[in-house]
Amino acid sequence: MANNLEELQPHSVWAHFATLCAIPRASLHEAALREHLIHWAQARGITAVVDDAGNLILKKPASSGCEAMPGVILQGHLDMVCQANAGTTHNFEHDPIRTVVRDGWVLAENTTLGADNGIGVALALAALEEPNLFHPALEVLLTINEESGMDGARGLKSGILQGKTLINMDAEEWGYLYLGCAGGVDVEVRHTCVLVDIPPDFTILRFDVSGLRGGHSGIDIHLGRGNAIKLLAEALRDLSAHTDMRLIELNGGTARNAIPREAFAVCALPAVAALNISEWVQHRHAAWRKRFNQVDADVSFTVQLLPPSRGKGGMGVDQLSMSTPSLALPLQGGWDVYLATATAERDQLLTFLDIALNGVTQMSDAFDGVVDTSDNLGVVSFAQGVFRATFKVRSLHDSRRDALAEKLVSHAAIYALHAWTDGAYPGWTPNPSSDLLALSQKVYIEQFGQPASLQVIHAGLECGLLAASHPQLDMISFGPDIRGAHAPGECVEIESVARCWQLLKAMLQALATHA
Repeated sequence: MANNLEELQPHSVWAHFATLCAIPRASLHEAALREHLIHWAQARGITAVVDDAGNLILKKPASSGCEAMPGVILQGHLDMVCQANAGTTHNFEHDPIRTVVRDGWVLAENTTLGADNGIGVALALAALEEPNLFHPALEVLLTINEESGMDGARGLKSGILQGKTLINMDAEEWGYLYLGCAGGVDVEVRHTCVLVDIPPDFTILRFDVSGLRGGHSGIDIHLGRGNAIKLLAEALRDLSAHTDMRLIELNGGTARNAIPREAFAVCALPAVAALNISEWVQHRHAAWRKRFNQVDADVSFTVQLLPPSRGKGGMGVDQLSMSTPSLALPLQGGWDVYLATATAERDQLLTFLDIALNGVTQMSDAFDGVVDTSDNLGVVSFAQGVFRATFKVRSLHDSRRDALAEKLVSHAAIYALHAWTDGAYPGWTPNPSSDLLALSQKVYIEQFGQPASLQVIHAGLECGLLAASHPQLDMISFGPDIRGAHAPGECVEIESVARCWQLLKAMLQALATHA
């Protein structure tokens, strides 16, 4: 267990979270953690089953006298979003997460922490081994690949779960009971460009957008933070309107469900135009700092002179004032000779990226301050002539989700780009008359002296898919205060974890006796 988590309370919850931090669990790489938990469960007489989709289901019989009560399912996901700050050396497939305890929070300073959803998993595991806890039959469902496709929940077979109520532990704001969530779908865009030689009197430059906060593409989408891909496209489109800029490579974002924090492009400019490029970069840098002063004050725009390609010359520039760029995103090309898009396809790609819908498109009519529909341009790459882009679309209404996705597909078609939708999953429809919700609210008041707020979350909890395969389930969701999920610096409040543990134990006890 990480030394800096040893003294935290509740001890059992933080001990499990320390284990999750020690065992890498990137999406699609959860096998090592799953095997560890199987051995952990077997050593304690807890039944462990891996279903056909790869989900882990842990089962514990009801406490004596509670055998007739309906079973309860505790649900979370094993994987985590993997993001690191520029210049941070961290291999998410091999390295443990480095945690820090500071001012009442646990955080990872330069990477994501994985409190989403590691704390929820830790709470469920602690409940399985808590001595003297009075509870109905327990099933702990730990799904795989939630963050990059919800494959575990999507592949869960109908009827495999026996419980009648489900507590999802994947919410990220204490003091709320969640009773609904957004559905989602991906929009994929592809295009292959014709590449041409760079003229010999052109200079090769790399432009970097960095320093942005990023964040969760659902929970944080309304905050107005900068999207590095959109900013870079905006800048390059402006540049191409004033000089013969050629696009060689472009890369930004690492996950469709995270707001992109960094992006770069490798471009060729006439050497004469490149002489004054630093002034243009500094002007745009200052404009962005002013524009994002309240939400992304550290946004940075830099330029770097790259060596000419071998065999083609490529004029250098003797006096070129350059800022130090972010080098977190390496070049993908590695050519001996630089090739670039022709002018028409350059304009095609940059205009598409610049004006594509991104951010909140509609707020909820039913829930104050809640986003109804949004999209996030999460990942873009262009290397060796192949262009790829991925958008994450979310909505509380499946029809609005599909309508926005089709708008993005149609927008791509205007620019002769091939686009399609993929990986759609349903939202979780709120049920204000839920028996489980009423009981949860009663228990919350008993424990904390005031009612919890009721909310619908603009994020993709797995409850919608679980309801599709198990329509008998009555569901709620709650969790601790997590800040900066899906971005480096992610943190979780220690006190709110203790309160979640208090609520979970009280709810299980109430469900063991509630008629």
